[in-house]
Amino acid sequence: MSLIVVGLVAAHVLAWRDTEFSPGALIDGWEGMARFVGEALPPDLSWSAVVLPGLQACLTTLAIGLLGTTLSIPAALLFAVLGARTPSRGRVVYQGARSVMSFLRAVPDVVFALVFVTAVGLGPFAGVLALICHNVGVMGKLWAEALEEADTGPADALRVAGAREWQVVAHAVLPSVVPTLVGLLLYRFDVNVRSSLVLGLVGAGGIGFLINQSIQLFAFDEMVTYILMVLALIVAVDLLSAHIRRRLAE
Repeated sequence: MSLIVVGLVAAHVLAWRDTEFSPGALIDGWEGMARFVGEALPPDLSWSAVVLPGLQACLTTLAIGLLGTTLSIPAALLFAVLGARTPSRGRVVYQGARSVMSFLRAVPDVVFALVFVTAVGLGPFAGVLALICHNVGVMGKLWAEALEEADTGPADALRVAGAREWQVVAHAVLPSVVPTLVGLLLYRFDVNVRSSLVLGLVGAGGIGFLINQSIQLFAFDEMVTYILMVLALIVAVDLLSAHIRRRLAE
């Protein structure tokens, strides 16, 4: 136990040094922060120049998150089924599916967005493609683990009766975990809406693009307006997801 404590302390000391963590530097920079806040407040509420484009960009951001989630469902479900450990699952198929999901999870969605921007150009389409690729890996893994935790009784009964593997999955495994799969899907939708904000910073459209543009133009009052819109969007998505989960639990 003492070795673990010493190791953790040493790791934190190295992290403190490597990140150049300095509370004193933060305190010394209070004038810069005060100047920034003074330039950012009050927010710019010009309807035609700021608010209306911001609302349209919020809808684009929501659309990116929605399509990036729903369009990834078929591939995520396929990899989840292939990557779930079952008695009849071949090791090659299992490891292959897990490897693909690990790769898609390991590559950040921002990197995918940069790749697709070079292919299809700037705009929300690149963001949707990036979210699809990354979400297949993440949601596939989450769903595979949910399938592995499902009750094996009905599935074993169908196998004994001579059912094929796809019949076992369709009629025994999936029906028992549908609420869990939907809950994980809603969780990923929340995450993807947030991720689509970051994708806008690299040219994938949405409200993130406007935030990045306002920062580059030093229009910090516009930036605050867009951030407030982001806050409202995230709260609305959270409330919607919570409402759907409550309805599913009834």
